[in-house]
Amino acid sequence: MDNPTLADAILDRLVHNAHRIQLTADSMRTQLANVNVPEYPEDTPSF
Repeated sequence: MDNPTLADAILDRLVHNAHRIQLTADSMRTQLANVNVPEYPEDTPSF
């Protein structure tokens, strides 16, 4: 958007009737990352 006033007006109309939802749980990305990482990887080279 080249016109900041127009962009502000568009955003104002989009969020005017929006509801805010507070999420407290871990994201799916975090949950999946914890599942896919082994505690002691066997094929990790030791130096």
